[in-house]
Amino acid sequence: MAVLAPNCRVLHRELFHREQSVHPLSGRCASAAVNAGAVVLALGSRTCEKRSRVAVKLGASRQDMSSRPMSVPMETITVVEELDQILEQAHELSQVIIVDWMAAWCRKCIYLKPKLEKLAAEYDPRVRFYLVDVNKVSQELVKRGNITKMPTIQLWKDKEWKDEVVGGHKAWQVIDEVREMIKKHI
Repeated sequence: MAVLAPNCRVLHRELFHREQSVHPLSGRCASAAVNAGAVVLALGSRTCEKRSRVAVKLGASRQDMSSRPMSVPMETITVVEELDQILEQAHELSQVIIVDWMAAWCRKCIYLKPKLEKLAAEYDPRVRFYLVDVNKVSQELVKRGNITKMPTIQLWKDKEWKDEVVGGHKAWQVIDEVREMIKKHI
């Protein structure tokens, strides 16, 4: 349960009037703990409002969290040999590899990265996600991926390139296309 209130007094009223063991206070927010530290309110109206909203969100998310992470950071590939080694390991484990070919100057690439990390959490450990910054690696590696535009998201399976999405459009569309590509090859 997440609770958001327009100010700390509304939050105070909603939370403390529900609890039998905590008595409502008059006017100002005071320090209090509810549900084993799920809500922490501080003195002062401005800090109370900000901290209480964050604390309520954090407390609610702790209760609802499963054992799966929200995102999985993508590992970086820097040389051709590293790509070959990753493909060999994936072949042995029958895994699918997603490689995000991006550039640090590319706005869409930067915006897409956290969304791909969230997608990586959905498919972990069946699909491994990697990142290549084309400006920081040799041209040999870029040629190996046959990269001409950024961002390019490729799917590799059985040591071979199988499919790709060239993302120059909206991030949610790219993620949907990557998701479909993964479903097709798993």
